[in-house]
Amino acid sequence: MPSGIPSPKRAGFLPFLWHGFFLAFTMAMVEPNTVLPNYVARLTDSPVAFGALYAILLGGPSVFNLLFSQTLRRFQRRKPFLVGGILVRAVGFAGMAGVTLLLAGRAPSIALWAFYGFVLLFSLSGGFAGIAYSDIVARVLPSDRRPAMIAARQVAGGVAALGGGALVARILAPGTFAWPLDYALPMAIGAAGLAVAAAGFLPLREPKEAPPAADQDADAPPAGVPAAGASKGLLRETFRVLRSDAAFRTFLIVENLSSFSLMVLPFYMLYVTRTFPDAPARLGTYVLAQVAGSLASNVLWLFLSRRFGSVGVLRACIAAGAALPLVVLALTPLGSAWYALVFLLVGFVTSGRNIGFEPYLLDLAPGPDRTLYLGIRGSLNLLDVVLPLVGGLLVAALGFPPVFLGVSVFMLAALVLLRKASCPVRPPSS
Repeated sequence: MPSGIPSPKRAGFLPFLWHGFFLAFTMAMVEPNTVLPNYVARLTDSPVAFGALYAILLGGPSVFNLLFSQTLRRFQRRKPFLVGGILVRAVGFAGMAGVTLLLAGRAPSIALWAFYGFVLLFSLSGGFAGIAYSDIVARVLPSDRRPAMIAARQVAGGVAALGGGALVARILAPGTFAWPLDYALPMAIGAAGLAVAAAGFLPLREPKEAPPAADQDADAPPAGVPAAGASKGLLRETFRVLRSDAAFRTFLIVENLSSFSLMVLPFYMLYVTRTFPDAPARLGTYVLAQVAGSLASNVLWLFLSRRFGSVGVLRACIAAGAALPLVVLALTPLGSAWYALVFLLVGFVTSGRNIGFEPYLLDLAPGPDRTLYLGIRGSLNLLDVVLPLVGGLLVAALGFPPVFLGVSVFMLAALVLLRKASCPVRPPSS
């Protein structure tokens, strides 16, 4: 555990660490930036189809997050929705495993479409559970403990991901299992891992918060009033927040611009496998490099968080995201072995996003409107929906280098916008 992180039991971190440990182990089974791209490449060689899958995976929840948040605002408890959402994600994982085992070897096109369906279930249930999770974090932990919890969670997750990465590297090693069992098996393990992860929240004591008054006035129409009245109230509340909170508006713009970094991450694996014929054999090395980068970077992100706040983490993370596409291109003459460094840096960037964006938003959002802020943030992350598909179209039309260079430009624009931003911390009573 990095220096400065309090005892998990004393700090109330244990349920989050349990969940983080088994979730990280699970996600290593289909690591989105290494394993999953290689799997999709077995089913199709189309960058557009590849981008469509990531539009569902990364952007699927965004379309419904505002409705998800509106549903949660009507209830005092979030834990049932969190646990239920995680279990539905486990069902999605099991479906992916079944589709892979039964169809991937015989009918890859049909398998890809069926796989899309289960990825959508996995993605939407994750979005619903994610809002509940973030609100529970804000209820249970004060602002100054959240970065430490996330760092501790990522350390625990990093240890689990190292084990999961080693396991999936062994499963996917040439000659261990035949296709498609080699990919179906990790997905089945992932389904079991999510079920275990959900159990970590069962002993959690969740403080109650009264629904905000706005729910009673605008979002909860009396009996006999059409549901459209609730929708109008939700839109009115959304515009009220966007109009009144300039810091939140800036946050939304920065996060959307930084989505270019997320969009391009899976294409790094596609680029290296198309550039170097021996790259698929190094898949296990790339998985472990990314996990090691995520784990090692937690000390840096926690230091920056304590010294400069979550906005300092965001600045460093976005700067690294701007540099990463340039590193990918610069390493091309050196061969596939050097791309372990790229995935090490991918681990740094993804870890920094987790420690930076979430605490920054939770500090911005006042307690009574927290789920509303989380829902607005999710639903207005529109670029998460379109960018992977657009990225696939652009790669097909222009090739990889122009797309990578364009990502660096947009990331630098986000960094400039964030340069003068600050994060006002709300008092606990809000």
